[in-house]
Order: sequence, then C-alpha cells, then structure tokens
Amino acid sequence: MAFWRFAAATGFAAASVMAIAPTVGLFAPARPQFMVVLVAPQGTAPGWVVQASSPQRLKLIPVAPEPVPAQRSLQFWTKADSWSAPVSLGLVEPGQPIEIPLDKLPPIEPNQLFEITVEPYNGSPTGRPTGPIQFIGRSVQL
Repeated sequence: MAFWRFAAATGFAAASVMAIAPTVGLFAPARPQFMVVLVAPQGTAPGWVVQASSPQRLKLIPVAPEPVPAQRSLQFWTKADSWSAPVSLGLVEPGQPIEIPLDKLPPIEPNQLFEITVEPYNGSPTGRPTGPIQFIGRSVQL
C-alpha cells in the first residue's frame, strides 16, 4: 500500500510541475526583449532581424541576403541616442545568422540605432562606419 501512495504522490507532483512550468517560463524559450527590423535605406522589405532576448546577447538573423561586392565586408554597428559615436558589433557573413555578446556595451535601449554598412574587406579602418549603409533600423522594446 505504501508503494501505491508514493507512486500517486509522485505522479501528482510531476503532473503539477508539468502543468505550471510553461506558465512560469521554465520550458518556454526566452522571448525577445528588443527587436529590430533592418531595411535598406530607401526600401521597405526587411533584410535582417535583430533579436535581443537578454541584455548580454543578441542575434542577427538574415531575411533576404544580398551579395557583397568583391573585396568588401558587411560590418554591423549600433549607437544609442546618448552615445557620442557608433560601436562596431563585428563583421557579418551575408546570409549567415550570428550571435553577438554584448558584455562590453551598455544595455540595449528603445530606439537604439542598428545598421549594416559595406566596408573594406577587413572592416572599417577608422573604427567608424565609412561605407554606404546597406540596412538600418531602430530597436523596439517588446
């Protein structure tokens, strides 16, 4: 009889955890806190999507990859309204998603600018955007 009581209690506990876990986010994927849709400066079709599910990392996801001219690179930048200059988040491979750590930057803010520029092969030689803007957008808090 003790075995059946233990089995019933264990089953009830497991069922309770499984019923409550999705509502408190134990098994649900992290929902993005910020999102940015990057579009061409004169366009409306999305080229890339930026998702920030935590203050420490963001994902850059291609939607409609475009070719990059020979001997050129795509470089990813961001700038909050209070910053004096944009900060490079690194080089981007066309059509390839990338996760970027943000541990050396302040947290993402609403309306923060994100852009991808076409730069020389190894990136901007000045530490600031020098090439034409390929895609641009601003963050929206979800």
